[in-house]
Amino acid sequence: MLYRLAADTLVLLHLAFILLVLFGGLLVLRWRPALLLHLPALAWGLAVECLHLDCPLTAWENRMRSAAGVAGYQGGFVEHYIWPLIYPAGLTPNIQLKLGSFVLLLNLVIYSYVAWRWRRPSG
Repeated sequence: MLYRLAADTLVLLHLAFILLVLFGGLLVLRWRPALLLHLPALAWGLAVECLHLDCPLTAWENRMRSAAGVAGYQGGFVEHYIWPLIYPAGLTPNIQLKLGSFVLLLNLVIYSYVAWRWRRPSG
């Protein structure tokens, strides 16, 4: 049971990381030090999405599920949990690249605004 709980906790951690990648720039608008957490997370998230790298959290989760006597799953976290919810059937690498590009563009817009706000004279 402890391994199953650990695997489920990893799912929540994985989801929190994805949300940080997607929306961490908005956190930077309110709290500057979040930049030190968001930029590396964004870089890793984009690399995994655009270069089709394996995420170590997925392998770790599958090991925990196997130790709990539950079958793991093939593919990555996004393919197993997120795609069935929000991605269309038949997701191609081209669509995946476009989604990664959208995340990058969204964060570039946010960080451009953050940079503008930090540079403007206060008063």
